[in-house]
Amino acid sequence: MTDETELTDIQKAAILLISLGESDAAEILKHLGPKEVQRIGEAMTQLDNVPQSRVEAVVSDFMNVVSDQTGIGINNDRYIRAMLNQALGEEKAKTLIDRILFSTNTSGLDTMRWMDPRQVAEALRYEHPQIQAVVIAYLDADQAAAVLSFFDEKARLEVLMRIAALDRIQPQALQELNDMLESQFTGSKASQSRTLGGIRSAANIMNFMESSLEAELMEGIRDNDESLAGEIADLMFVFENLADVDDRGIQVILREISTDSLVLALKGADTSLQEKIFKNMSKRAAELLRDDLDAKGPVRVSEVEEAQKEILTVARRLADEGEILLGGSGEEMI
Repeated sequence: MTDETELTDIQKAAILLISLGESDAAEILKHLGPKEVQRIGEAMTQLDNVPQSRVEAVVSDFMNVVSDQTGIGINNDRYIRAMLNQALGEEKAKTLIDRILFSTNTSGLDTMRWMDPRQVAEALRYEHPQIQAVVIAYLDADQAAAVLSFFDEKARLEVLMRIAALDRIQPQALQELNDMLESQFTGSKASQSRTLGGIRSAANIMNFMESSLEAELMEGIRDNDESLAGEIADLMFVFENLADVDDRGIQVILREISTDSLVLALKGADTSLQEKIFKNMSKRAAELLRDDLDAKGPVRVSEVEEAQKEILTVARRLADEGEILLGGSGEEMI
């Protein structure tokens, strides 16, 4: 990484945290959301040979920003373990993990958000389907999808349909569930009611599933409740829906994805979507992308789907951060 390379905000955050040392970094990380921590950790793994002048510039920029603020607003949230192990190595990450996971007020339900999806699935395997539905609805959609992938077909269908039927969970019921989980994990009490699940939640979870599981689940839901299947399908955002994103939104997405992923994803896209992508690139970049597409030989469907899912994950994150609207034409997304 040279002095001339323009850094993203995430790369700057990674450089700053590595510069601070474990103790101070831990204090900052425990106040960040899981997606933010994961992205910073991934950026840490990619840092290589950063000049001292670049580090000093990043720290200086940070101090200038902080000096203009009366306070730093940050969202408390969840998981970190796998990212830190990958970013820093198991031994170095252990100190941060212990501090972040076990020195903060983490409820039994919140603890599940920090766990590996397979561990969550194992912990829930013998619970009642309604308990499974509540816990999985509490997770982020991508983690929930990963957890459900470890369920068998019948259980997966039942849980997703229960998630779609969920609404507000009463405080007493949520507290009892939280207490049950805290008998296995560490943390504090939850005492507020929460709105969990619903059709939108089910659709979001479906968005993150492998295409084969997604199709299998949709078929099962349609067999049980055709109207519900239609409502879920209407709320799902699939790769073809990128055609409905406005030009500025497409440009923001393109800045966040690699050319390799884009080439693979567009191999399975229709001509109109390809043209939309081309028109939101510079003429030279569009020509190069066309050449790459033409030169790309046959690829596996699974590779195309994986690349499309990767781009959709970026699009949803940008939408969650308020950077783009997935509905296009100024439609408000909730």
